[in-house]
Amino acid sequence: MADLISILLNGLQQGAIYILLAVGLSIILGTLEFVNFAHGALYIIGAYVGLYVAQGLVVSEGYLAEAGFSDLGLGMGFIVGMIVVALVVFVLGLLFERFIARAFYDRPDTDQILVTFGLAIIVQEILRVSLGSTSQPVNQPTWASGSVPIPGVAISEWRIYIILITALLVGIVYALVEYTDFGLVVRAGTMDDEMVRLLGIKLSRPYIIVFGIGAALAGVAGLVAGPLSPINPTAGTDILVPAFVTVVIGGVGSIRGAVAAGTILGITQAALIQTQIGTYNLAPWSQVGIYAIAAIILLVRPEGLLGEEVDTA
Repeated sequence: MADLISILLNGLQQGAIYILLAVGLSIILGTLEFVNFAHGALYIIGAYVGLYVAQGLVVSEGYLAEAGFSDLGLGMGFIVGMIVVALVVFVLGLLFERFIARAFYDRPDTDQILVTFGLAIIVQEILRVSLGSTSQPVNQPTWASGSVPIPGVAISEWRIYIILITALLVGIVYALVEYTDFGLVVRAGTMDDEMVRLLGIKLSRPYIIVFGIGAALAGVAGLVAGPLSPINPTAGTDILVPAFVTVVIGGVGSIRGAVAAGTILGITQAALIQTQIGTYNLAPWSQVGIYAIAAIILLVRPEGLLGEEVDTA
């Protein structure tokens, strides 16, 4: 029972990171039909901005270290860091949509992929040459540094807080999209943007806000995942493919689908990492497992778990 609880909690925590990224990707892709391969760059920007605000960076290589800036940071705490990250990356998302993404809405998917992936590489290299490639540790908040009081289970409290933070943020975004006039306009524009424009509604404003919200979720994901795995300039590209897999499995544009898919993938990954058959550890197969699940689900239901079926007739 203790092992099952441990797998469940670890899986929900890992799934929560996938969900935060996938919800942002899904609403951007489902609403704007824009393939954003720079989403991982927003993730890593959020991680570094949050680290700078919350505690600090120790720079031992790169241009900043050579210029004498080896110890940077504000030390304002994790809560302040999370709020600042959400605001900063939200604004970056607005700028990205206005000056880059908008010019590619009517272009082929390949053009969108090339420009956003190129931007992600640029961000990664800027971080690498400025801060170095050394991984930066992110400390758990002092108020979440204990362990879960469950017999036989050694799970840090921060993992539980990641699940709660994700549930809160995704719940807010879901309510905004499903139960407000803003969400109604966004969903109507997704189904028939020409008709919405004929009604005199400017879609550029809600669309740019959707992009900013998706970006902010990615930035927060980068910060909250930091205490579990030290951050480095390549972390954004490493997490991007699992995030896209989560979107595809859940169904493009479906927030509930992203939650379901992220939960399934997180628990599967945790189960494989913590399972041992005899002397053989299944941890090396944890990444393979999530792609195997993706293949099975898409063979049975190509539109994803909760995606809308597309009529190709």
